[in-house]
Amino acid sequence: MTQTTSPSRVEGVFRRFTNLAATIHLLRMNQITLLPPDSWDDQNDRHFMDVYKKRKTLKTLTAICLSQAPETYHHWRVFSPNSDGVCLLLNRDKLLQAFNGYPGVRHKAVHYEEISRLPDLHPAIDDLPFIKRYPYEPESEYRIICESSTRKDLASSFDLLPGTVEAVILSPWMPKPLVNSVRGALRMINSTGRTAIYASTLISNSDWQKVADQAI
Repeated sequence: MTQTTSPSRVEGVFRRFTNLAATIHLLRMNQITLLPPDSWDDQNDRHFMDVYKKRKTLKTLTAICLSQAPETYHHWRVFSPNSDGVCLLLNRDKLLQAFNGYPGVRHKAVHYEEISRLPDLHPAIDDLPFIKRYPYEPESEYRIICESSTRKDLASSFDLLPGTVEAVILSPWMPKPLVNSVRGALRMINSTGRTAIYASTLISNSDWQKVADQAI
């Protein structure tokens, strides 16, 4: 049997793992919202962002984390572990265009460093928001930050271009009897009807299960 592997990056799209509340807000307001990193789970990551904010004397530092990788069990379990989890499939070019012309916005792929290289690591201050430890490399993260030294904002919101949200993928743990109702509610908010809305089949895919049934 030939073994295949998925590409480490999906060209043309970002995945944003979030929850239903944030998804409803995004669809209703047609905006992407960057929030402070104060509540991030990774304390190393929070420390890097905190040092960056202090060294740059910033009053505002907000960010959003996206994945350039294909859908994985890891992404769901870490970032959207509950039945109200959502993965937003975002058009890469259209999303990044939403930030054009805004001062204080920077974005790029995160760079992953091995801890064995600590003696040689002397990063520039401006690179701190885009550095993580190598064990996080499978996330293939792309990060967008917004900073200001003059104003203090609790969030930074940016209008989305039409067609930015290509799909809304509901949690693989959402109970099946709820899926159609949730899809209907989201379609009422997303009135254009152009966005695909469906539940992930990651943990229960009938086509994949047939592979076992057809074993010889």
